[in-house]
Amino acid sequence: MLIDTHAHLQFDPLKGDLDSILERAKNEGVGKIIVVGIDKESSEQAIKLAEKYENIFAAIGLHPQDSKKINGEDWNAIEEMTKHAKVIAIGETGLDYFKIYSPKEIQIEVFKKHIHLANQTGLPLIVHNRDADEDSLSILQNERAKHVVFHCYSSSLEFARRVWAAGYMTSFTGVVTYKKSDVLREVLKECPLEKIMVETDCPYLAPQKYRGGTNEPSYIIETVVEIAKQKGMEAREIEKLTTENAERFFSI
Repeated sequence: MLIDTHAHLQFDPLKGDLDSILERAKNEGVGKIIVVGIDKESSEQAIKLAEKYENIFAAIGLHPQDSKKINGEDWNAIEEMTKHAKVIAIGETGLDYFKIYSPKEIQIEVFKKHIHLANQTGLPLIVHNRDADEDSLSILQNERAKHVVFHCYSSSLEFARRVWAAGYMTSFTGVVTYKKSDVLREVLKECPLEKIMVETDCPYLAPQKYRGGTNEPSYIIETVVEIAKQKGMEAREIEKLTTENAERFFSI
């Protein structure tokens, strides 16, 4: 069994063909999917999907790019959602300095609120980090975040070593299959087996075989095969260990 630890099934165009998408995922051995929210509405939608499908779980959070738009109502709603039985993580949250859609200081403030909520509830934290390595890691450590995954890992090997040393997880997408992703493949080669998880981040980041199209959970096998190649292991071994890592990390 495989676990897609980060999917946006509530987004277009996936939500319009969900039963077919879930059937294809099942056929490829994807047994569980974590649907991740990026704002109040998409977090609520993630919970609705988790209520409808036994093998779907929800993560709730407010994306850093939208930090400046967040109001008290949004945050109160997120706090209330943590009480739902199928909410298994906080996020995605974090910092995005690639394009500054929200001022850095506001992103940092909202990020810290998510960390505090994760610490209060005991839920793991899904971190979005883009061009913000130093701030992301220092804030997590200063705020004493415990159960953290850097989703869609895309930074350097040197930074990955620091992430692992802090006790945090790294999750990989179909980007590892891209022709120009040599740095990520170096990260994979060194990544401790207990620190690896896999995700699609669908509908985005389809693996090389499907690049340019809509990503979906069934394509996660492409990432597993690439990780196995870099590790000199069998795909079934990577499938087993990433599933065990995800089940342990998210308590599912």
